[in-house]
Amino acid sequence: MFKTLASSLLWRGILAIVIGLVSIVWPGITVGAFVILFAVYCILLAVIDAARGFASHRAGSVAWYLLLAVLSLLAGVIAIFLPGVTALVLTLWIAAWAVITGIVQVAMAFVRGETAGERALWAVTGLISLVFGIVIAVHPGNGAVALATVFGFFALIYGIGDVVMSVQVRGLGKERS
Repeated sequence: MFKTLASSLLWRGILAIVIGLVSIVWPGITVGAFVILFAVYCILLAVIDAARGFASHRAGSVAWYLLLAVLSLLAGVIAIFLPGVTALVLTLWIAAWAVITGIVQVAMAFVRGETAGERALWAVTGLISLVFGIVIAVHPGNGAVALATVFGFFALIYGIGDVVMSVQVRGLGKERS
C-alpha cells in the first residue's frame, strides 16, 4: 500500500513539476493550452448534452439539452478558431470573479459576530482579491500571462511537495515492514 501511494505521489509530483516549469518558461503556450482544453471540454459537453437530450422521455427536456449542446459546441468552435478572443474572455472572467469575490469578502469583514482577527483576514484577502481583479481587468493580455506564470509556480511548489511526501511515505513503508 505504501509503495503504491509513494509511486503515485512521485509521478503526480513529477508531472506537476514539468507542467509548472513549462508554465513559467513558456506562459504563452500555457495560455494556449488552457484555451485548447476549454475548447475540448465544451465540445465534449456538447456531445454529452446532446446524448442526454435524446435519452430524455419528455420533449421539453430534449429541447433544453439540445440548446445546451448547441451553446457548448458554439463555445468550443469559437475557442478553436478565435483563441485570442477566448483567452481574453477567460482572463476577464477571472478578473470579474476576483473583483466580485473581493467585494463580498470586504463586506464580510463588517458582519457581526466575527472576531477582530477574522474581520481583518476577510478585509485583507478581499482587498487583495479586489486589486488582483482590477489589475487583470486593466491589463488582460499581461494578466493572462501572469495567471499562467502564477499557475506555474503553484504547480512547481505542489509538485515538489508531492515528491517530498512520496519519499516520506516510502520511508514509512520501509519502517513498517
